[in-house]
Amino acid sequence: MTLGAEEELHLIDLESGKLSARAPQLLSRLPKGNYSAEIQRTTVETNTTVTTTLDGLRTELLRLRGDLIGAAAEFGLGVAAVGTAPHSEFADFELTTTGRYRRMQEQYRLLVDEQLICGTQIHVGVADRDMAVQIAQRVSRDIPILLALSASSPFLNGHDTGYASIRTTIWQRWPSAGATGYLASAAEYDEMLNDLIASGVIADAKMAYFDVRPSAHEPTLELRVCDACPIVDDAVLIAGLFRASVRAAELEIEDGRPPLGIRAPLHRAAMWQAARGGLSGHLLDSTEHPRPVPAAQAVRGLIRRLRPQLEELGDFDEVRRLAQTTLACGNSADRQRAAFAERGSLTDVVELVVAETHGPAGGLEPAASALRGYRMRAGDEAVGPSAAPRPHYREIVDFFRTLTPDALAARSGGRDAWTADAQLDFGVGGEFTPFEIDLVPRVISAFEWAELGAGLTQRARAIDAFLRDIYGEQKVIADGVLPASTVDGAGWRAEAARLPHDTVRAPIMGFDLVRNEFGAWRVLEDNLRAPSGAAYAMAARRLMDAVVPDLPRPDGLLDPHSALSALRQSLGGAKKTGLGALALLSSGAASSAWFEHRRLADDAGLLLVTADDLDIHEGRVVTGERRTVIRSLYVRIDPELIDLRNNAGRSIGAEIFEVAVAGNVFLANAPGNGVADDKAMYCTVPDLIAYYLDERPLLESVPTYRTSDEAERRSVLERVGELVTKPVDGEGGRGVLIGPSATAAQIAERRSEIAREPAAWVAQEVVALSSLPAYTGATLEPRHVDLRAFVYVTGDGTGAGDFEIADLALTRVAPTGSLVVNSTQGGGAEDTWILGPGSTPDERTASVRP
Repeated sequence: MTLGAEEELHLIDLESGKLSARAPQLLSRLPKGNYSAEIQRTTVETNTTVTTTLDGLRTELLRLRGDLIGAAAEFGLGVAAVGTAPHSEFADFELTTTGRYRRMQEQYRLLVDEQLICGTQIHVGVADRDMAVQIAQRVSRDIPILLALSASSPFLNGHDTGYASIRTTIWQRWPSAGATGYLASAAEYDEMLNDLIASGVIADAKMAYFDVRPSAHEPTLELRVCDACPIVDDAVLIAGLFRASVRAAELEIEDGRPPLGIRAPLHRAAMWQAARGGLSGHLLDSTEHPRPVPAAQAVRGLIRRLRPQLEELGDFDEVRRLAQTTLACGNSADRQRAAFAERGSLTDVVELVVAETHGPAGGLEPAASALRGYRMRAGDEAVGPSAAPRPHYREIVDFFRTLTPDALAARSGGRDAWTADAQLDFGVGGEFTPFEIDLVPRVISAFEWAELGAGLTQRARAIDAFLRDIYGEQKVIADGVLPASTVDGAGWRAEAARLPHDTVRAPIMGFDLVRNEFGAWRVLEDNLRAPSGAAYAMAARRLMDAVVPDLPRPDGLLDPHSALSALRQSLGGAKKTGLGALALLSSGAASSAWFEHRRLADDAGLLLVTADDLDIHEGRVVTGERRTVIRSLYVRIDPELIDLRNNAGRSIGAEIFEVAVAGNVFLANAPGNGVADDKAMYCTVPDLIAYYLDERPLLESVPTYRTSDEAERRSVLERVGELVTKPVDGEGGRGVLIGPSATAAQIAERRSEIAREPAAWVAQEVVALSSLPAYTGATLEPRHVDLRAFVYVTGDGTGAGDFEIADLALTRVAPTGSLVVNSTQGGGAEDTWILGPGSTPDERTASVRP
């Protein structure tokens, strides 16, 4: 069975990294038989000669690329074989001025202007055209997997689209794109094609943009769904699989077996799924009733099914080797996103795809050696393609590689001893256990931290405005943004409306964030009552400094202890409560976070007090025999302050609240903040940002459903086994049910709980949390992680500059095999290395010259 390929290749200006419309000049210097124009002047198409082997196809692709790259270099241009060029914008489109293309632009308008896309087409020869038409329908079940392998277009118009192949969604807008449906012969195909042309919707047979297109003249089939592949061997892999799929279909027809019969809507769904996630998500399996399976499983399953045909064609060993490499390295979309994550620079992405396109058939040599034995997974923050450490983690991994098992055991022992000496623990159900900190740190780049800072301070500003409003004029209800029932929730405290109208009700806010398998950050929860974790984040740094002082620190590493001054400012630097001390109010040694209370008080210079230590004297909160006046009280107790009683039964909390109402003590955080941070209110924060700030959210939230809403409740009850369900007022992971991991009995019980008390629950889509390496004994294994970050209100809250993200964050690590990271559920932590502006793992120039 013969093979051939066409590649559409972007021309890139090597100085700017942008598309160049100089295809006509290049084509004038290249042989017409192998090179041709496309509809956009920024693209050149190559056409291989016919070959019969994968090695022959590889040689042809490299030859044609090499000649084009050489010609392009004379113009200061590079070549990028990707579905979309990372810097491309619709404004870059320049039409190739032929009569045919001018007609297409006149007829299709915006659709033509969007065609800044490039694909790889694979041609396979068969016995005759009738056979080609019948095969086209049978191979359709395999082509979503081939699309996923090729996906190379995550970026468009300067942004990450969220798709592995945005090219696919653009391409499928053509009226002739997609599957042909059932056709029995070449005559039927020709008749359909003639009818399409006669309709005037397409101009000629070349516009038959079917997923798999039989030739109008030759006994060949053309696969048209794939993105252009920067690594030649990815295109060779796809060609090998497509040819084997064609051969398998040919044998089915010869044996008289009926086609599988994948229905058109399911095929379209499978194509969309492949374009959305590529190899990082799930693909639909190629059965009559398709179900989602991990992409790697789908690829391996296809190779197993096609093994007889691959062996017959002499391709099995080569295809298996290439598939293993691609699954280990990721497709181009994965590699592009990894490059972007380092510095947030599209120039880095352009540099990568140009270098890969210009490089050897098997791709570029990895900058770091593989982490052998590590269970690589999509969404790992530290370990990237080919199990190689990402740039920020290379020195970290190299350091731990140099440790012998005995040396690692000694460091682990040192960690445990430090933890015991520091009394670093956390209480669960009255029992205190050591708070485990792994020795592998998490690194957050300066670019990512800047993005998180902008998104979280925006969120904090909106929440602050909401708290002022809901305990004031309640315009948000009067204007119909929120229902009147907002003030009936469990977190609402009517008494809180008596506090001074200009008080900052949540000067210390905590936000839980997760990263999904595509690397995108999502806000998971808002914490506005007594968010904990800051002292644990500082303790993690002190532990690392003591136990692994020789672990290389990156340039620009921020000091988490710098947050202490911001904490003091948030507790009263701009609050008009007169002179006095700053104090932290704790429940005492029985508090689960007693370690944090002690450390924050010591490090920030706060008085550490309990209910029994406080009194009211002359309208002020005082403590001790000398009646030291407290002007600001950092409230870190479990009950609401208003409900607090001392051991003598005195309602000291209510008395303190009256002092706050009079403006003589500042409360951080104020009673009643629960109205803004229960899980049901979380859904409304994007609306609050739009209402109070007239802005769009900079950070997205996890899709969340309120079971108090009848329509959403019906959907949730049907999908409990697919969702995460949690109580609206739950804390510490208590009451959380992760549907895909739950038993049938647990799912049934949760359905009953939701049906009995709909307003008490919410449901969220499962997020495939990112992972980081952590030690289990002497072995590194991936563990799921989240991030708790803090925003302090250091002024009176009236200006955006009053909201400051603290230069610390707590990375919480889930136990092995779990998605729940909370300390109350057995989770631990890692030191979070936040990099400041100007830090980078390697200096690169703005040029994209390979």
